[in-house]
Amino acid sequence: MLYPRVSLYALMLAAAGIPLYIHLPRFAAVNLGLGLGVIGTVLLVIRLVDLVQDPLIGWAIDRWPGGQVLFASAAALGLAIGFPLLFNLPENTSIRAFVAVLILLFSAYSLGTILLYGRSATLAKTTAPKELMTLAAYREAGQLSGVILAAAAPAVFVALGASAQGYPAFGLFLGLMAVVTLVLTLPIWRRTPITGQGLSFAGLVQAGALRLLVLALINSLPVAITSTLFLFFVEDRLQLPGKAGALLILFFLSAGASVPFWARLANRIGPKQTLIIAMPLSIAGFIGAALLSAGNLWGFALICVASGAALGADMVVLPAMFSVVLTRAGLNASSAFGFWSFAGKLGLALAAFFTLPLLERSGFTPGQANSAQALQTLNLAYAVLPCILKLGAFSMVLTLPTEVSAK
Repeated sequence: MLYPRVSLYALMLAAAGIPLYIHLPRFAAVNLGLGLGVIGTVLLVIRLVDLVQDPLIGWAIDRWPGGQVLFASAAALGLAIGFPLLFNLPENTSIRAFVAVLILLFSAYSLGTILLYGRSATLAKTTAPKELMTLAAYREAGQLSGVILAAAAPAVFVALGASAQGYPAFGLFLGLMAVVTLVLTLPIWRRTPITGQGLSFAGLVQAGALRLLVLALINSLPVAITSTLFLFFVEDRLQLPGKAGALLILFFLSAGASVPFWARLANRIGPKQTLIIAMPLSIAGFIGAALLSAGNLWGFALICVASGAALGADMVVLPAMFSVVLTRAGLNASSAFGFWSFAGKLGLALAAFFTLPLLERSGFTPGQANSAQALQTLNLAYAVLPCILKLGAFSMVLTLPTEVSAK
């Protein structure tokens, strides 16, 4: 039951992450009446908190290795309290209250994520590279299951008669799920922790981990932008009202279904070669999205399948590569994954900070009639800019040494 419990804890974290990165911009704009520029600024400010917080969380996990149960519990309970608070905020809530709840949620999410990834060597059956890749496959399968659950839940609650687009009921559901998950997964956090040497800049460079950190940041930007703008693109640019939830589920189902394939392929031909095969799928998806006409449901569904499969490779291969190089170098993984977590969330914050005000300046208003210029700006932000960034990440993968491998 070790790996299924890892999957379950990952599911909880992913179900928490999706509301923060996909539902939050629309919830804050529609339900709370906040401007897109304000939302983008708030998310960037919270990232400044993470700049200090995430590395400290990683340091604390390594400093007190016997505190795994405490850390895992604090993360789950923070989510259990924060989500019911967030999605039950009334309209015209003060920015201060909104930011306070978000800091609680993002802090709990960071703690759980850094603990889960930083303890890869502890949670794996052995520290062999192939076993770390197997662990990563279970973990990311759980993550993607949580993403699908969170993507579908608000629509399900609306269908059951919930008010306010289903968000208050959604918040209570996430809180309850966090408590249940904590109870069921406590045994994995009682395993004897495996730790390494203290982290240093020179150690990261020598191990090849710093290059992977930079790659993680660049590679996070395309998916961060599309996550932030997905609901807007589907409902306003493609004019497919009510279809966003199903398309989002299709996207993540494709990602989840691809995870075992990418994990096996990476163990067979190496992670670098696997990414070289997977990344062009994502690039093709961005190009296709940019060229779609309004109302083209099936065309975008095909793009969701292809780009979802590419995401599956990113999710399983890159963190496993990072774990492998840290384990080989004998470095403290939790401290390093503190920086890894921050790199990913910095990408999400930059996406919100730059794209949301850009859309606002173009005159774009969610759920309203928009000018051709506003929709063209949305098209460029959702598809063209991520395509350019993904090409940059792909070029970095091509320069990775072949020994950065889990073979």
